[in-house]
This record gives sequence, structure tokens and C-alpha cells, in this order.
Amino acid sequence: MTATIAADRAADTRRVSVARGYRFELVKLVSQWRIRLLVLACWVAPALFVAAVSQQSSLPVDTLFGRWMHATGWAGPLVTLGFSGTWALPLLTSVVAGDVFAAEDRLGTWRHLLVAVRSPRRIFAAKALSSLTVILLLVAGLACSSAAGGVVAVGNQPLVGLDGHLLTPGGAAGTTLLAWVCVLAPTLALAAIGLLGSVALGRSPMGLLLPALVALAMQLAQMLPLPVAVRLALPGYTFIAWNGLFTSPRQLGPLLIGIVVSLVWAVIATALAYLLFLRRDFTNLTYEGSGRRALTVGALPLVGLLAVTVGVVSVATPATGSGIEQEKLQRSVATAFAHLYRMQTEQLNRPDVTEEQLKATATCNKGGGKLTPEGPGNDWRCVVSWHLPDVEAAGSAIYQLDVTPDGRFVADGDGPKEVNGYFLVQTPTGDAPNPLWQFDGNVELLHTTKG
Repeated sequence: MTATIAADRAADTRRVSVARGYRFELVKLVSQWRIRLLVLACWVAPALFVAAVSQQSSLPVDTLFGRWMHATGWAGPLVTLGFSGTWALPLLTSVVAGDVFAAEDRLGTWRHLLVAVRSPRRIFAAKALSSLTVILLLVAGLACSSAAGGVVAVGNQPLVGLDGHLLTPGGAAGTTLLAWVCVLAPTLALAAIGLLGSVALGRSPMGLLLPALVALAMQLAQMLPLPVAVRLALPGYTFIAWNGLFTSPRQLGPLLIGIVVSLVWAVIATALAYLLFLRRDFTNLTYEGSGRRALTVGALPLVGLLAVTVGVVSVATPATGSGIEQEKLQRSVATAFAHLYRMQTEQLNRPDVTEEQLKATATCNKGGGKLTPEGPGNDWRCVVSWHLPDVEAAGSAIYQLDVTPDGRFVADGDGPKEVNGYFLVQTPTGDAPNPLWQFDGNVELLHTTKG
């Protein structure tokens, strides 16, 4: 009898495994009504949005790939990805990771959890893994739902890349999936910052808002004419750098740097949250946050990490200044024009011509030639010239460009009318969108790719 009682007491004092704690925390998360609503919204709303917008007469042409939502179902998930990186993913990480520890402070349930699990380390691991699982579920919902809505509403058609080249339906599907996978890195960085804020600030609402505020600050920074090294060193740059997957050849340099920086931020922020969690006093029922320790152990190391990443990227990359240079822009515009000219030729049932035969070139200046031809701005002007086989006179077209600090540009056709001066072209089967009227492009910030 005594042996049985001793065995029961030993079983009672045995620590709960991480796996059991993870299942318990996951059930706690998905039982919350706001989490269930988020899961439902992420798996349903993008499909409805993409299907509805694809059937409208006016498209979100100011959004990357928005102008192609009538042409292919794979433009929809990319429009959703752009919106998600700006707004949805920061808010989702705030709601999930930014509240996973603070909820216990508001409810006053830490002592019950500690008695049940008997290990702060296992509690931290269980909560971090459960929040990560929910975030991955939400991201998967956004990607799958938007892709399904686009393909069902428009169809599995080829996609026009950022340099005008045509991706096959299979290539568009694979590249779109890869783009969504890449943005998991900055999402993990924001989630880790949310964990840090939730641990350091306790029941304060600032912990819940921290990932969204950090994401907003990074977005504002990306709008400024920052040096390339500073831009790439921000953990949210991958939310922009996935654009390089849709050029040929792919602009992988900025993307890989952005992924590495984001993962480093995710690891460091999670480690800081772990250290703060192990040091906190769970006997204080009125705990309001770590105070000065949150600054010294939480914020200051992240500021130092930013300085280190800026220094490392500055040394490792050859680009200086904004990275937007006249030669790079001219090459990007000429390449995109050549690809899209072939598309227009096919629309009009004209004899096929290759990019090598066209020999398209672009001459660009800024501010009418009065400003130094570098950096972002909406005062770029390009004249594109090309040659057709057996035609002595060269063709030319004018474009007004708006180049953003992150290297993306929109080229707006300014004549002649039969080439790029009107948004429709007359084809044998009726009017169709003119691919040369307006098009999006991307300047590679790190180095010039010969192509």
C-alpha cells in the first residue's frame, strides 16, 4: 500500500512533456473565438476577394500584378501576398504571438500552469510552438484560398513576369508557391518580436501591438531613400524582395539576404523572450512587465542587431547609395519592352520576332536631363528604340516612369498611339488590353544582371 502511494506521488510530480504542453496550448489557442474567426477568414475571404475583383471592369493596377487579374488566376494570390505582407501578416502575428503570454497575465493563471507543467522552459516551448502552428495555418489559408479563387474565377493561364517574360501555368504556380514560402521568414521574425513583447510587457496592450508597430515602422523606412545596405538589413525586406522571383534571370541576391536577416531576427528575438521569461517573478500577481529589463534585454539587443546586420550587408554587397542607377533602369525597361512587344505582336497576328532581332534599347533621363540620373522618383523619362527585320527605320516609344525606393517602377506609355498610347489594341477577335500601354518592372538593387 505504501509503495502504491509513493508511486502515485511520483507520477503526480512528473513533469509534463513538451508534446503534451504543446497540445494543451494549441487547444487553448484554437478554442478562442477570435482565433477561430481568423482561421475562417484566412481560408475563405481571399478566395471571395480574388474572384470578385477578377470579375470587375476596373482592376487594382496600382498593386503589383493587379493589372493581370483578368488574364490569369495566378495574379490573384500575388496581389493577396502584397496586401498580406503590408497589413494582414503583421496583424495576424500580433493577435497570435503578441498575446500568447500576456493572456496568462490578464487571467492570472500562471500559478495554475506552473503547478501543472512544473517547468518554465517547457511552458515557453509549448506556447511558442503552438503560436507558430496557428500562424502557419493562417498563412497557408491565405495562400491556398487566394490561389483557388483566382484559378476558379479566371483559369490556369500563363502569367506575365516583372520583366515582361511569360511564365507557363506550371511555372507561375510553382513560383507563386515559392514566393509565399519565402515570406514565412519575415513572418517568423514578426512572430518572435510578438513573443518578446508578450513576455516583456505583460498585460500591457503594447505587447499585443508590437509586431504591427514594428512592421509599420519598416514599411515607412522602405518608403525613404535609404542606402541599399540599410534597406536589406531590415527584417521585413523579404515582404518586397519576393518580386525578384518573377524576373528572368531571377534576382535572388536581395531575396536570400532578406531571408537570412529575417531568420536571424527570429532566432535572436525568440532567445531574448526565452531569457526574460525564465527570469520573471511568477509569485507577483500584479506583474505589469519587465520594466527596465525589457529595455536592456529586449530592445537594446535588437537595436544592436540592426546595426550589426547593416554593417555586415554593407561589407558583403557591392551596391552603394540607392542602388537605382541609369544603366540598370535602361536595361530593365528595354528587357520588359522587348518581351511585351512580342506579346503585342502575337495579339495582332503579326510575324513573330525574337528579342535578339528587336535589339531593344532604352535611353532614360531624370528631370528632363537636369537631375543626376539615379535614385527613385516620378520624373524619369525613357525613350525605347527597337528594330524590326527587313525594316530600315527604327521604331521608338516614350514612357514616363515612377520609380519607388525599393526598385519597383511603373512605366506609363506616352506614344505613339499605335504602340503604347492607348490601353486597348484592336485584334482580329476584338479589342484587348494593350500590354505596352503600362507595365511594371523591377530594378535589381544589388548588381547589374547581364541578360
